[in-house]
Amino acid sequence: MAIKDIGSFQQTLGTGDARGWSRKVDNDFGSNFDIKTPGLEGGNVENGKTFGEFLQDSIGKVNALQHDANIQMEKLASGESQNLHETLLAVEKAEIAFKTMNQVRSKVLDAYREIMKMQI
Repeated sequence: MAIKDIGSFQQTLGTGDARGWSRKVDNDFGSNFDIKTPGLEGGNVENGKTFGEFLQDSIGKVNALQHDANIQMEKLASGESQNLHETLLAVEKAEIAFKTMNQVRSKVLDAYREIMKMQI
């Protein structure tokens, strides 16, 4: 039931189903608009991954870098490896990846909090 005039609007409001009414209004208005922004159709979707899957893969990569750095440090401490510069590179890679991950987490949480502050 589309809202065509004041009478049908009052009838729709009189049903008391606010959720259904707002859903209907959203569908009616949303179907009339076809807004396309050049360059933003689909973003940077990698192989159809969702944001959650992308985030999970990224966290796994950071974890792997930290694990490799720990192995390099253990080898250096036990004397198996004499290559100090490779160990330091592995530790720095892990540190940079971890700091970057924390910054992304902070930005996502800030965006979430900002969205939660918005009034509907």
